[in-house]
Amino acid sequence: MEAIRVLIVEDEPLIAENIAMYLNNHDFTVSGIAYDDEEALTELKSNPPDAVLLDVNLESPKNGIDIAEYINSNNRIPFVFLTSYSDKTIVDRAKKTNPAGYIVKPFNEQTLYTTLEIALTNFATRANQHVPKLSLIKINQSLPSPLSDREFEVIELIYDGKTNQQICDLLFIAMNTVKRHVTNAYFKLDVNSRSSAISLLRELMLK
Repeated sequence: MEAIRVLIVEDEPLIAENIAMYLNNHDFTVSGIAYDDEEALTELKSNPPDAVLLDVNLESPKNGIDIAEYINSNNRIPFVFLTSYSDKTIVDRAKKTNPAGYIVKPFNEQTLYTTLEIALTNFATRANQHVPKLSLIKINQSLPSPLSDREFEVIELIYDGKTNQQICDLLFIAMNTVKRHVTNAYFKLDVNSRSSAISLLRELMLK
């Protein structure tokens, strides 16, 4: 529950499995793997992730750009394009969907992590720019059990798109401590994922 849940949409099983292997760590967990557009849409509807790694060229009726448009309209979460193509036409089409990142295959583990981290922060910055700054007082007025100061610090960093490891580094606390604070905060907010927590916080700030 504490990790960032990532949906992998990739029609090459070996690549998908390699990505999944990279992502199962303190910061990320794989919410699902979709090999075509139907599986991707099913996952987005029934098991919403916090972020999506999205292959542009899928061997299915809808391609990654079509799925990106669906995400923008219905899920409003960051997505990063994966593609073997880097030609201008593909890039221009992809840009119109406002992806949070773009990775050209082949890529390595560090490129994947770095791109996801930047994507999460950039997406949060864009999404939150028209929302008032988080207020602990205002949030706690809506909760039966108030957030502690430390829980609020952790949630504030999640809201800003930080990963668990980045939170550890910024607050100088251990990973298990971060996870405990995240779990407690989610319980008090009555949410079960990063994206649902962020959505609720935005609602509370706009009241």
